[in-house]
Amino acid sequence: MITRGRICLLTAAVLIAASACGLTSGSPMVDDVEPGTVGRGRPLKGAELTVTSKEFTEGLVLGAIMGIAFEASGAKVLDRTGIQGSVGTRAAVENGDADAAYEYTGTAWITYLGNSKPIPDPRQQWRAVRDADARKGLTWLAPAPMNNTYALATNQANYRKYRTTTLSDVAKLSKSDPDAVTLCVEGEFANRADGLPGLQKAYGMDLPARNITQMDTGIIYTQTAKGACTYGEVFTTDGRIRSMHLVVMGDDRKFFPNYNAAPMIRTATLEKWPAIAAILAPITRKLDNSVAQQLNAKVDVDGEDPHQVALDWLKGEGFVEEG
Repeated sequence: MITRGRICLLTAAVLIAASACGLTSGSPMVDDVEPGTVGRGRPLKGAELTVTSKEFTEGLVLGAIMGIAFEASGAKVLDRTGIQGSVGTRAAVENGDADAAYEYTGTAWITYLGNSKPIPDPRQQWRAVRDADARKGLTWLAPAPMNNTYALATNQANYRKYRTTTLSDVAKLSKSDPDAVTLCVEGEFANRADGLPGLQKAYGMDLPARNITQMDTGIIYTQTAKGACTYGEVFTTDGRIRSMHLVVMGDDRKFFPNYNAAPMIRTATLEKWPAIAAILAPITRKLDNSVAQQLNAKVDVDGEDPHQVALDWLKGEGFVEEG
């Protein structure tokens, strides 16, 4: 999804934007892998494919998953994962600097396609993105169940104390006990329409400024876990939710956009190598929030390498085998 404020500016010249976001670098993937349940017969033999991703943990893991699957299917893969910002990643695929990436439907619908209101039904939003981007030379394959969207979470002690399970419960608490609802949020979330201002409007909250503390993303998780704020802004697939035993509030009014991950492929590439769709389909179907949290935690909590985490997961699921 959007990396929330860390975006390279897209200039009028797309190539300049691509260069500014560091898209000229890359190194070959050299994993010794064979087909497992995907890539049998090596349908991508002879293909030279470039995979890209954003720079945050989940983007790196998803980019590695895609690239390793292509390798096992016979392709030579250039690794251009870790591009700073959503716009640079998108530009790489759109202008041909890269062939494919896992992208988020909400990011495409709002950031790339310029829509102000998300589509509440995740499948309908994906279809709308797919149809709009088809005119731009991009093909969106079926999305994963994982939805890396915004949420508010609380620690176990505050959950037991206040017994809130939904954002409507939080709104009710803010009225019955105004001092009870304190928030830790990012600066961007505190000001963007699909962040705190829109959230308060949708749920009828009017929190005083003294109840809202702005801080960096990583600090939010630790401060929420410590109880320094009652609720913290989190991303629903972040591994720290699980490791810190945070309780996520349900978005019962469906305010937050859906950010389902899906393969975004350059159409010309897919037309040349149509097996890409079949290779990625079973992998994408397996990626739900629980899996994403586990993989992200291995990097953010356990300190493992994102590429190795992706490789171990693909092997563990039988999608690829040791070469």
